[in-house]
Amino acid sequence: VQLQASGGGLVQAGGSLRLSCVFSGRTFNSYVMAWFRQAPGKEREFVAGISWNGGNYADSVKDRFTISRDNAKYTVYLQMNSVNPEDTAAYLCAAKNSPTGVASTSRWWYRYWGRGTLVTVSS
Repeated sequence: VQLQASGGGLVQAGGSLRLSCVFSGRTFNSYVMAWFRQAPGKEREFVAGISWNGGNYADSVKDRFTISRDNAKYTVYLQMNSVNPEDTAAYLCAAKNSPTGVASTSRWWYRYWGRGTLVTVSS
């Protein structure tokens, strides 16, 4: 499995950004997908995940970020609205083969990782 994230960049506080992660190498539909982020000097943290029965979110991004997937395009998205400087981090997508599972918030549950795309929010 390969994961390729893109869409990061510099955005002003209050603005929006959409990240994409393209999946390849296996059948996408049976994989749980997630976004994590890691700021300099901090632990990697769960942002949002999506499985067959919907998405779940970290409290810090709930009502601001939306995760979605396009099974025809083998792509998962993260729509980021009302961003603030605390959202500055490298954003990584992750995957695990789990046709009936729920997206875990633990980084250790995921088997596959892509390289990060950097999001910088200016105040």
